[in-house]
Amino acid sequence: MGDSGYKPKISGTAQDPVLKQAEIAYMKLIEEKNRERVHKLQQLSKRNRLTGCAIGAGVLGVYLYSIFAVKQETFLDDFNEPVKIQQQ
Repeated sequence: MGDSGYKPKISGTAQDPVLKQAEIAYMKLIEEKNRERVHKLQQLSKRNRLTGCAIGAGVLGVYLYSIFAVKQETFLDDFNEPVKIQQQ
């Protein structure tokens, strides 16, 4: 159970650098692009949540309005049953 599957750590000195300056600059560029991508995804996620909340509020409003409107209807309250005729 050795560590043979792992790559060695990158460590270098000023006299003997392991990474070239161009590689370090490229890594920094990739990190910056990744930060920009994450920022855009966070903004998109925020807009999606806001849109979802707005749609949910609209649906809830229509539902509550419908319930309120149905409670105010009184056309069945004045309904008189016809008088039953008894046959002899």
